[in-house]
Amino acid sequence: MKKLKILYAASEAAPFITTGGLGEVAGSLPKALKEKYRHNVDIRIIMPLYQEIANKHNLEFIGKTTVPLAWRQLYCGIFKKEIMGITYYFIDNEYYFKRSECYGHFDDGERFAYLSKAVLHILPVINFMPHIIHSNDWQTSLVPIYLKTKYNSDEYKNIKTVFTIHNIEYQGEYDLNIAEDVFDLTDNEKSIVEYNGSINLLKGALEASDIISTVSESYAKEISDDFYAHGLASIINKNSAKIRGILNGIDTDFYNPDTDSALFENYNSENISDKYVNKTNLQSMAGLPQEKDVPVIAIISRLVKHKGFDLIINAMEELLREKVQIVVLGKGDRNYELCFKSLQDKYHDKIAVRIDFNSDFARKLYAGADIFLMPSVSEPCGIAQMISSRYGTVPIVRETGGLKDSIKDASLGAGNGFTFYEQTPENLINAVKRALTVYNNKGQWESLVKTVMSVDFSWEKSAEKYYDMYNNLLGET
Repeated sequence: MKKLKILYAASEAAPFITTGGLGEVAGSLPKALKEKYRHNVDIRIIMPLYQEIANKHNLEFIGKTTVPLAWRQLYCGIFKKEIMGITYYFIDNEYYFKRSECYGHFDDGERFAYLSKAVLHILPVINFMPHIIHSNDWQTSLVPIYLKTKYNSDEYKNIKTVFTIHNIEYQGEYDLNIAEDVFDLTDNEKSIVEYNGSINLLKGALEASDIISTVSESYAKEISDDFYAHGLASIINKNSAKIRGILNGIDTDFYNPDTDSALFENYNSENISDKYVNKTNLQSMAGLPQEKDVPVIAIISRLVKHKGFDLIINAMEELLREKVQIVVLGKGDRNYELCFKSLQDKYHDKIAVRIDFNSDFARKLYAGADIFLMPSVSEPCGIAQMISSRYGTVPIVRETGGLKDSIKDASLGAGNGFTFYEQTPENLINAVKRALTVYNNKGQWESLVKTVMSVDFSWEKSAEKYYDMYNNLLGET
């Protein structure tokens, strides 16, 4: 079997910069593939050189070229860094990427069109012609599109493409009138991205890619339904034969309560008593009474509708009547932020709220809490429920997407958390009360905590599935 050469294209990747699940996956999946198939896989990652990366990391300059994008001829510097045997390439263009935030700029469409063009254009410069380019979400969705329309010479014609949907809600939608001027797609080419009278870059990637993957098996099925597909159900169903669902994993070396330097005290499943040292320190840090026997419920999330915050807000008054403490970490919709602040003012000895996202505090919260609440309306995969499990904090989730695939209800004695399906405050409250019933039986709870910590959420099995998928795409067995 020939050595598999993969270029993994993403708009963010750990350990350099992450804003969510995409960055976590882009950092950990290639690492897992490299570790498991060291002699059979050469996987490299390509991403933008954001200002934050340039400021913090010593990178090697390896060359430059000019990338054509419609009428523009654009500078492209190429930097690299090797970490644990994986090469990271960084696309340098200060006009597009020397900014304080990765996303949310008026010209994001043009910025990521440039990135997608650069991914293909620099291959001869870096002397790496991959068998497969694996791109992710709408920011690199133009890679398979440009490969089909612009880079179809002999040098490129054998490259296959995989495209992963991390969240179908974000599609890269723009006015059709700028297809040529901004995206370098002529009248003959723009039909691939045209959808409902607009540009839809995600739709184009679904049509152009050889394989479409999603980040859980359940999500792969859900997006054939209009409720989850955000308008793209017809395109998903048209391309259903290309779709694969593979559950994400997490970096279990990084998320490890036995070694995590952020914790007040390290612990493992054989010595969970030290978890309670983290709990009382967390309570003190959050300004809550230090009561070891009161269960602490953690919420760590972007405060947005699809994460289930309407359910949480509507259930909160009743939840706070239970013998619990709640710690919320996140930021997002201003209405949710204000609502939680109001609840904190009213129940200051029962709920603590941090409108922020801080990785250090998040890990202290994962370790110090007893229960983790994640009642998402939709969740392609989710990694927070896996991280909380790693730290022995029992998850309560709604049965959707990757939450359904990773957490099974323990109410009947088996399982690794508590689940509910119907999107009502009553069902959420019922799931919490079932968890509290077990919590009040210390023997049962400690057994459940150890079970939760023993579940393998590493990339081991998922990396094997990706490896098989890549080889099947190339006709290898």
